[in-house]
Amino acid sequence: MLAGPVPAPSATAVPSAAPTTTARAETPRAETVRLDGVRVRLRRGTTQVVTVKHTRGHHARVRLWVLRERGWRLVETAYDGRTGYGGLVRGNRRRQGTGTTPLGTYPLTSSFGTQRRDARWDLPHRRIRPGDYWVQDNASRFYNRYRNKRQGGFRWWLPSGHADSSERLADYPRQYEHALVLDYNPRQVRHRGSGIFLHVNGRGATAGCISAPRPFLRLLLRRLDPDERPLVAVGR
Repeated sequence: MLAGPVPAPSATAVPSAAPTTTARAETPRAETVRLDGVRVRLRRGTTQVVTVKHTRGHHARVRLWVLRERGWRLVETAYDGRTGYGGLVRGNRRRQGTGTTPLGTYPLTSSFGTQRRDARWDLPHRRIRPGDYWVQDNASRFYNRYRNKRQGGFRWWLPSGHADSSERLADYPRQYEHALVLDYNPRQVRHRGSGIFLHVNGRGATAGCISAPRPFLRLLLRRLDPDERPLVAVGR
């Protein structure tokens, strides 16, 4: 979960994306497109996509795209994105504790963070409270769920080095100032991994999440709309 902002270009059409993009705003449908070289498996009705293009090591280029009448349009780019210290791996082959970031396309379902919800944010949002965890306890029926220790149902007391220890969200005030939740492993397959987010950069690689500079996260929170069925796509 673990990186400074880099200036991003203003919104502009991207000719290089056009040859590999067939979606049009007037007929949004389920299909596969490529944006910035990243394969995106669209859902019916999706008009907002965040691409994560691996560049080197644990670094990535993170971009926001929107679908307009003439095709996909680049809105903003963060060049200082980060991925997991363990590299990238297919989502269905990921294992918990390996520090890998799952490849593939995932819905962006909600946000959480240390900040109150801003009136300009449309995604469902939770402000971190004392005792809030993301459950990583493989023995819990709440695996891969946001839960407070007062609610019980998971072994929140396990030490951080334990294979089934859950993540206390307040321990990462910098990274979780703003965080978007990827709908990764919604079926709660045990040991596949839990808590994959797009959050604010820390000092280096993440433990499997995606991170980007704070201004980019704030932009996403202002722009993403659940009615547009936003997705994030991670690729090499």
